[in-house]
Amino acid sequence: MGIIKWVASIFGFIMGGGIFGGIIGYGVGSLLEKLVKKEYNQGEERGDFTMALLILSAAIMKADGKIMKSELSFVKSFLIKNFGEDSARNKLDILRQLLDKEIDLYQACEKIRLSIPYSSKLQLVHYLFGIACADGLCSEVEKNLISRIANLIGLSIADYKTIEAMYFEQTDSAYIILQISKEASDEEVKKAYKRMCIKYHPDKVASLGEQAQQAAKEKFQEITNAYEKIKKEREGLEKN
Repeated sequence: MGIIKWVASIFGFIMGGGIFGGIIGYGVGSLLEKLVKKEYNQGEERGDFTMALLILSAAIMKADGKIMKSELSFVKSFLIKNFGEDSARNKLDILRQLLDKEIDLYQACEKIRLSIPYSSKLQLVHYLFGIACADGLCSEVEKNLISRIANLIGLSIADYKTIEAMYFEQTDSAYIILQISKEASDEEVKKAYKRMCIKYHPDKVASLGEQAQQAAKEKFQEITNAYEKIKKEREGLEKN
């Protein structure tokens, strides 16, 4: 790929700029090379993420021994919104093939762990919970498998608990989402909120497509809701 800047440099020299033109051409070529490399890397990242979606989608759909129509519809809707109908059709064909095969979960997760950014891993686990809950009930088998996948791809226990709390209401869900204890001070709550906003900001998954960004926005809102809930509860206690 480094040839771009040299071609631009030679072109600048030939077009009458001499050495000065060659230097300018080299500079322009370097800029173009960076832009091309960025597009290539984003495309490669998105490709890895898509294959990860399909492999782990199949694993979750098969986890409880029966493949539900609602789960397939969830995946199909996601793929169409994110990739368009033609591309989604091809990906669904791959998914159906994966559903008929044994999946080496460790190998798939290891590839994901090494090749996908942490922010994408967060969205991947959210997506898997979306599949598991598509039929209105996430079984213990499915939840345990998602927990295992989260561990294998390198997600921290705290981040997994944050995501899980967004799908299953618990007494201290708001605190779990912000990864703090109920004993945390107001200042610690505020700092935790800011830290989670940075971690879950939708811009971190901009290269993964519109649907992934939309999902990230929804989870970002969950974090804000958790923060507001804690604030409201504490304000109520102060008044009493």
